[in-house]
Amino acid sequence: MAGMKALRHGLLRWVSILALLAAWEIVARAHVVSAFLLPAFSTVMARLAGDVISGELLPGIGLTLYRALAGFSLAAAAGVAVGILIARSPLARWFLDPLVSIGLPMPKIAFLPVFILWFGVFDTAKILMAAFSAVFPVIVASWAAAEGVERAMLWSALSLGAGRRQLLWEIALPAALPQIFTGLQVALPIALIVEIVSEMAMGGEGIGGTIIMQMRFADSPGVFSGIVAIAVVGSILVKAMELIRRRLLVWHPEAAR
Repeated sequence: MAGMKALRHGLLRWVSILALLAAWEIVARAHVVSAFLLPAFSTVMARLAGDVISGELLPGIGLTLYRALAGFSLAAAAGVAVGILIARSPLARWFLDPLVSIGLPMPKIAFLPVFILWFGVFDTAKILMAAFSAVFPVIVASWAAAEGVERAMLWSALSLGAGRRQLLWEIALPAALPQIFTGLQVALPIALIVEIVSEMAMGGEGIGGTIIMQMRFADSPGVFSGIVAIAVVGSILVKAMELIRRRLLVWHPEAAR
């Protein structure tokens, strides 16, 4: 019974997606709009399957994932370090707080022309653009997480003889990890989105550049197949991040929920 309930719950979660895809197919088959503007979902899936079998799609997706994950890794390392530094150092907070306050709400994609001028149109610019866009949510989450660690726990560790380094790595950082992971889960889709937009603007290989090239050749099924591929890849990344969070925070009360 428990297995049937779990299966039923899992299927119900996909009802909205299935309804959207069915509506897409019906509208396209009814020719409410032209096939050029909205090809049928079955046509798009046939094109997607053909691109996968021919080997045209997977290298572009792999390159985009490499760039996005490289940018995300840079953002994660720098963001956690800067966030904890701001929380622990009044001088760092005085200097960096205004920069974070301005940078967080700013649309970072506006800096794309600057990154092109500084780093060209190849991998370096695309990776750094993704890192720059994703770092601010990580900084803010790490900052809030480090400040939210219970002072009583820190004082207890100090009274038992813990050093400053031991206090950071064995007490403060594990206690702040759940909120830091929340920032990382926000930053990962941002890195992927900005990476695709950067590829669209700069051209070259990658799924974003492929979509723009197909658009220029009026290849509507190719454009939509690229969009579907991005949606699938993004969903897999988000689910993978959730799985990593559950594995690493198995000791935390949220795992029991």
